[in-house]
Amino acid sequence: DSEDWAQSRGTNLKEMLESNKESHKLEAMKRIVGLIAKGKNASELFPAVVKNVASKNIELKKLVYVYLVRYAEEQQDLALLSISTFQRALKDPNQFIRASALRVLSSIRVPIIVPIMMLAIKEASTDLSPYVRKTSAHAIQKLYSLDPDQKEQLIEVIEKLLKDKSTLVAGSVVMAFEEVCPDRIDLIHKNYRKLCNLLVDVEEWGQVVIISMLTRYARTQFINPWKEDGLDENNETAFYDSDSERNQTEAKPYIMDPDHRLLLRNTKPLLQSRNTAVVMSVAQLYWHLAPKHEVSVVTKSLVRLLRSHREVQFIVLQNIATMSIQRKGMFEPFMKSFYVRSTDPTNIKTLKLEILTNLANEANISTILREFQTYVKSQDKEFAAATIQAIGRCATNISEVADTCLNGLVQLLSNRDETVVAESVVVIKKLLQTQPSQHSEIIKHMAKLFDNITVPMARASILWLIGEYCEKVPKIAPDVLRKMAKTFTTEEDIVKLQTVNLAAKLYLTNSKQTKLLTQYILNLGKYDQNYDIRDRTRFIRQLIVPSEKSSALNKYARRILLASKPAPVLESAFKDRDRYQLGTLSHSLNIKATGYQELCDWPTIAPDASVRNVEIIEPVNEWVPKAGKSKQRKSEKFYSDEEEDRDEAGSESSSTEDSSSSSSEGVFINSSEESSSGTESDTDGSSDEEMKPAPIKTNNVTSKSKVIDLFALLCSQVTTSSFSPVKTYDLLHHMSAKGLAAKYHFPRQPCLYQPCMVAVQVILTNCSDHNLEEIHIGDRIPASLNIHCFNTIERLEPGAAVTVSMGIDFSDSTQAANFQLCTKSDKFNVSIQPVVGELLTPSTMTEEDFCMEQRKLLGMNETSATITMATANTSRLAINKEILSVANVGVVSSTQNDIFAGKAVSSGALVLVSLSLQQSPTALLTINTEKSVMASMLLRDLKQALVQA
Repeated sequence: DSEDWAQSRGTNLKEMLESNKESHKLEAMKRIVGLIAKGKNASELFPAVVKNVASKNIELKKLVYVYLVRYAEEQQDLALLSISTFQRALKDPNQFIRASALRVLSSIRVPIIVPIMMLAIKEASTDLSPYVRKTSAHAIQKLYSLDPDQKEQLIEVIEKLLKDKSTLVAGSVVMAFEEVCPDRIDLIHKNYRKLCNLLVDVEEWGQVVIISMLTRYARTQFINPWKEDGLDENNETAFYDSDSERNQTEAKPYIMDPDHRLLLRNTKPLLQSRNTAVVMSVAQLYWHLAPKHEVSVVTKSLVRLLRSHREVQFIVLQNIATMSIQRKGMFEPFMKSFYVRSTDPTNIKTLKLEILTNLANEANISTILREFQTYVKSQDKEFAAATIQAIGRCATNISEVADTCLNGLVQLLSNRDETVVAESVVVIKKLLQTQPSQHSEIIKHMAKLFDNITVPMARASILWLIGEYCEKVPKIAPDVLRKMAKTFTTEEDIVKLQTVNLAAKLYLTNSKQTKLLTQYILNLGKYDQNYDIRDRTRFIRQLIVPSEKSSALNKYARRILLASKPAPVLESAFKDRDRYQLGTLSHSLNIKATGYQELCDWPTIAPDASVRNVEIIEPVNEWVPKAGKSKQRKSEKFYSDEEEDRDEAGSESSSTEDSSSSSSEGVFINSSEESSSGTESDTDGSSDEEMKPAPIKTNNVTSKSKVIDLFALLCSQVTTSSFSPVKTYDLLHHMSAKGLAAKYHFPRQPCLYQPCMVAVQVILTNCSDHNLEEIHIGDRIPASLNIHCFNTIERLEPGAAVTVSMGIDFSDSTQAANFQLCTKSDKFNVSIQPVVGELLTPSTMTEEDFCMEQRKLLGMNETSATITMATANTSRLAINKEILSVANVGVVSSTQNDIFAGKAVSSGALVLVSLSLQQSPTALLTINTEKSVMASMLLRDLKQALVQA
């Protein structure tokens, strides 16, 4: 009946297709395409459908083309009859008809029409419509798969299409290039800059393809930018002058190729793309091509992708897992983004666990272990087992918590869940191999729990441990062997093998107690059903039991069985995945997939850049040595904002303008004659988002007081706090820095670079008898630390000093900012430790506003203490002086209490301080703020200042 119904339905469709009414034909084609979508066979309608290929109705034609693409290969003879119709359609005035005809023609998998397809592709590649040219690029791939012998002719078409300036064509022709001739890099040379500039406007699919191709291209045409971080690695002074001169001539500073910078600059805005594949493509490009200190710009974008679907999360987390092994600092600030949620599937949980383990260090291990304690209790047994393995890795990598992790795993042995217990035993076994002499008690404890453990792998691991360290537990080991002799026949094969091994080791170390037990177990194993156990038993018997027939190995039995074994290395499963390009299928599967193209090694010598297009590219300011000029480095940002674009445009406009409007914090001090090249304090030319200080250019200044006056002039337009501290801290001692001395203090001026930064002034002094050259800020630790660096100081003469200004984002934390202070030949690790009071900025308000804000910050937001002040500090003037010496806050006018207001520099959180005298010299000191940690530390410092005499 169903066949009759289908036949009658097919007859109705044929009648509709042969109708004189376009509406009936269109309805019939819609039904036919619907049948195809449902998987039904509609091939019998081919003759009736082909008749309508010449229809003038565009909608009908499109549906006919869809049908023909599906069945042309099956019905080759009938399809060939319609070739002439397609050829005529290639000349149709409507661009969509021309494109559809070419699409159908290239989909007919018939070798006999290859010449016709080639001619059609060549004509379409010169079509006036970019849509048709795009279709011709797609057809190239189809023709190449049908007849690879046409490669040379197709390359000619690809070369022509690569010159196309339409964004619609770019992605498709690059895809054809990747399929047909990915090794013909010479075709890209003249189109490289054009592709970089068109990239932002290409459709998302094309962006992914182009970025992938340009990544491979860049690895063959530019030198390694990672050398930039490895300059001056040899800090030792040359023994001979000739050696020093030779090193100076050979060690050329890294200068990034402008085309290399063009690629990085034009792909950076795509990190904000809505398409996850595009973001991932840019991330892998930066990972493989960018200087190491610039790679962190992709971090926020990758973390943002973790809000996407599970499938996207899986791929992104795989790539982050690989990246986090080499660059922990990139993702450490976003560690909470990798905490596991109860709704996450197991594969996502495991990857997040992997990343957390990679990010673990001495500073955050306590937080991570607390998180792991929760994960161990998960109902997902596979995830719980993976967590236990992660704890083991943490114990191996961070020696400070090894004992803590081991004790935690021992406690898990009492868990009701067999999976947790089994995995704990396996991990403990691996950890004990690293330091067995210290953990005989743990081995004893595991032996006592042996009867309650049923998982074969766990039982086998305990037996191996007892056998390996049987001399550490001489009383327990024979008893365990006695129990195993009773249950030998019912145990799993893996447990039986370890029982035989235990018996052999005890026979060699304690034969008096275990000789008979060993013989009994060997006899049981001799007749076991498993041939592996029978073979092992025969081998062990011949090895340990001396006899006339025993082999020469008998005397080496102890050295064979009781040899010291290397401790297993607990490594990340993603350790070796970086050999594959990030974002590829090969990286995801961890095997080389078909069609995977490996990235080339960087060339040692840069190829000729003139082979690329002769378009004029504006030079990009790079941080490279230039004689006689001060070099400037920008603070790193995550996104390419309009502000950053304006900064780049301004820096590239002209060197003259740059010299009169760029930031220059360095002021040199010398004993020679004084001459000033000009001073400009107007900051109107700076952008709204980022104020920059006006430049101060001085060649020679005679005294330090003038330096202070000049800096005061620089900051003259900025409102200062009520009290300016003069306490200076040592940053670098000249004895340990080859003559370079550095001190720093907090000027309590709003930072001119970013509002979230704390301004810091550094005084650099040359205490040596020779010039110090190229003093600058090097690597930050971690790399994500947000610092505005001072300009490179070209030269500092003996006895001279210079005051420079920096900006540091401490994120409202007193954690030290660690970075490198570098000269031309040396690098020194330094640390700026902020005082909690310097993390504030004064806030202006009335007493009424103060009281209103204070009422909002009660309860947990209030910290107070009753103090007994020194007699000298009871006057209002003395109180103000002491409080302002500790904290950068503003005085609020009040007739009763002493009240002060400030804001946290980074977060802008309000900090209110009030001191009310109760009965002299007793007073109540209260701090109201959302920053509870900051409040506690500030209360401590204020209390100390007011109490001391």
